[in-house]
Amino acid sequence: MKLGYYPGCSLEGTAVDYGISVKKMAEALGWDLNEIYDWNCCGATAAHQTNHALALALPARNLALAEEQGLTEVFAPCAACSHRLIQTNHELAQDDALAEKINGVIDKNYRGGVRVLNLIEALLEFAPDLESKITMKFDGLKVACYYGCLLLRQPKVMKFDDPEQPSSMEKITAALGAEPLDWPFRTECCGAGLSMSGKDAVVDLTHKILENATYHGAQAIVVACPMCHSNLDMRQINVNQRYSHYEIPIVYLSQMVGLALGIGAGELGMNKHFIPAAHIAERLLPA
Repeated sequence: MKLGYYPGCSLEGTAVDYGISVKKMAEALGWDLNEIYDWNCCGATAAHQTNHALALALPARNLALAEEQGLTEVFAPCAACSHRLIQTNHELAQDDALAEKINGVIDKNYRGGVRVLNLIEALLEFAPDLESKITMKFDGLKVACYYGCLLLRQPKVMKFDDPEQPSSMEKITAALGAEPLDWPFRTECCGAGLSMSGKDAVVDLTHKILENATYHGAQAIVVACPMCHSNLDMRQINVNQRYSHYEIPIVYLSQMVGLALGIGAGELGMNKHFIPAAHIAERLLPA
């Protein structure tokens, strides 16, 4: 299956473990990932706070390149990247004059022919028979599926799940043999891109999420966003210095799926986390 692929900046830098696991998972599922040639940064969480035209032009260029390269569906695993690409598609489709202006800025003629999917959407749509492909199952590992902010908002644009009571990640993890928990903090903000500029706020928000997940019995937290992973994994060390002590592994959904497909934890980049996570592979049994 041919699928466009937009890694964005983080999957080749600070979230390289996510990028590694996504590619390994895709290969095991038989996905033919075609990286957009000459892609650029989407602007992530910064551009739209600075310059609206720039915030649309950056992702629009990537969409135009994908369209030129014959890619009608693009997989963007980073929640911030998929959010910006999907939001741009939405805004340009609503306003012909704006679309013409942005096409002039990027010197392209994007016609809106590209659909963007995040990791959860891609798994639901392109691996509907996932359970039949797995070779290993988790023995009831209790997981807290954490969506954060960007995967589900704005609700009128990000339509793949209920923004208040999502269940898509739970369906996937349950198919892997894990036990997804019902917990109220699954859509609370972790501080997102403020990890460096607003460290104190991020540490406080992260503490509340970890505390709630622990209260509900989580043995791991599953994410599909590199910023969420960074805050919950890296900042967990700071949380432990200021509040209670936690040691909850923060695992990418792609790593969970990869393990169930029989891929080793090291091959999925799980040895690169701040909080040890590779040991959850010990909870696997033959399917």
